[in-house]
Amino acid sequence: MSTFTRLIRFLAKDGRTYYGDAITTPGANDLTRVTQAKVIRGSPWGRHEVTDQVADVRTLLAPLAREDIQTVRCLGLNYERHAREANMPIPTYPVLFYKPITSITGPFDPIPVPAPAQEAPGLDYECELVAVIGKQGVDIPESKALDYVAGYCVGNDVSHREWQLKRGGGQWGLGKGFDGWAPIGPAIVSSSIIKDPQNLKIKTVLNGKTVQESSTKDMIFGVAKTIAILSQGTTLLPGDLIFTGTPQGVGMGRKPQLWLKDGDKIEVSLEGVGSCINIVEFANASDSQPRAKL
Repeated sequence: MSTFTRLIRFLAKDGRTYYGDAITTPGANDLTRVTQAKVIRGSPWGRHEVTDQVADVRTLLAPLAREDIQTVRCLGLNYERHAREANMPIPTYPVLFYKPITSITGPFDPIPVPAPAQEAPGLDYECELVAVIGKQGVDIPESKALDYVAGYCVGNDVSHREWQLKRGGGQWGLGKGFDGWAPIGPAIVSSSIIKDPQNLKIKTVLNGKTVQESSTKDMIFGVAKTIAILSQGTTLLPGDLIFTGTPQGVGMGRKPQLWLKDGDKIEVSLEGVGSCINIVEFANASDSQPRAKL
């Protein structure tokens, strides 16, 4: 397993991109504004070394490079109060869907909204704890499941409800899989530090107003149970990301419904990790250039 404690990936002031172990002050547990890190040599999932070389952080990037991510698994309806606000029954098994790797973006990158996602209202936010698998396993028992977690970060499962629920033929991928629709970060905090993922505060702030605020205690399937179920007959690999669902307060469940619009500032936060702070950017119909800095 990995030896890092607070893994970041960043553009340094020397113009180079590094993996690093964030340097924090004693007792600090918010990685949103990290300024320095010890440079890591090697892959986070292979032989690597946390060196004594200190680099200054210019910009925090997605904490994993695309080549170091395997799959992006996501759970729906995994908080009891969220399931109730959606008028859905409590699931017996995890509701699983996937996002493409191209949906992953950094903690401060804009959230690009392409022309198809502007055709109807329905753009929504979802703050989520993201578990990062650190070693290979299959048929993992629940009692051992957390041993397979390298660490945790926070993510935003950006969703378009019209595409998710009405245009996808019952599949959720179209409404959740656009490029840049899964900001993660600001760091992956090691499971050696976050020992209990089921006792963390999680929230979303939209344009300065708190719209989601809960605890991971409200999860229907905790991280260990989720890993045990998802690994049945299916091998989990280092670099697999598991978005573990969102609490109550999403825009779809509000009266009146609250949809994201161009220029909105959306901040998702997880206790012990920090925040992703992203601006919604509606693209012009002719604008097909990627905006993320992954």
